Amino acid sequence: MLYIPAHALFDRPMTSRFAAALLASVLATAAPAADPPATPADAVSRAPAAAWRAIPADELLVMTIEGERRIVIQLAPRFDPGHVANIRTLAKAGWWDGTSINRVQDNYVVQWGDVTERKPLPPGMPTDLKPDYARPLDEFRSGLVRLPYPDSYAPVTGFVDGWPVAMDGQAAWLPHCYSFVGVGRNNAPDAGTGAELYAVIGHAPRQLDRNIAVVGRVIEGMASLASLPRGTGEIGFYTAQEHKVPILSVRLASDLPPAERPAFEVMDVTSSSFADYLRLRANRKDDFYIRPAGGVDLCNVPVPVRPAR
Repeated sequence: MLYIPAHALFDRPMTSRFAAALLASVLATAAPAADPPATPADAVSRAPAAAWRAIPADELLVMTIEGERRIVIQLAPRFDPGHVANIRTLAKAGWWDGTSINRVQDNYVVQWGDVTERKPLPPGMPTDLKPDYARPLDEFRSGLVRLPYPDSYAPVTGFVDGWPVAMDGQAAWLPHCYSFVGVGRNNAPDAGTGAELYAVIGHAPRQLDRNIAVVGRVIEGMASLASLPRGTGEIGFYTAQEHKVPILSVRLASDLPPAERPAFEVMDVTSSSFADYLRLRANRKDDFYIRPAGGVDLCNVPVPVRPAR
């Protein structure tokens, strides 16, 4: 607001010419109307092409379920090379074709694979994978962007190579955030093979971090998984009387014909666009938000992914 001293108004008669000049001065010096407060979606929409990088086709797992519904999973080979290698082998062999979604536990996970647990695995595929649920931190120091807020499950959190990561002084690991995909296993020391997978459909069960392999995240079709009927058996498994959702096919995008191959881009976490997006996720103050939180949880900063342009 422009402050006008009283003497400027009352030291001389208010002639029409003076009044007009005063009004013109006020209008000339008043601040222009502010732009509407920015939102995280604004930061994503205005990010330039240079702020995005293509996701390789061999890191996209395309699953088609009953009703021709497509689920696309981005794999994370840097964080779990052993399980991801097995998943690629299974996809190339068409191993999941004809299997099913067997478990849907409310506020927890959707799980799929061979319900009989008797289907032979592809010849030569390793079945004795080590429980390497965390990787050496030195592998990820380049391009690491730290999240400057406390976390209940890790001393440090941040982002690297398009992924949210939790860390301590020696290791880094992927967290169990909504939509993230893990490997089903039996009791330790079993680490699973990658044939049994699940996706998180509820509040992030971070207590599972470093206890189960996390191999990727769903980047398309999450609603098709999260909206499935809940199983009524123990921990959400479908009973014999309930409908197990058939899996029609699972393929790597790189093995699909070009016309059927999905393509996606992920935001570069070292870009100024991501810094803007992160700031706005932690400090929402726009037309809807009244009180900024002043902080944000690791799982509440989903790294933006979009169809390739």
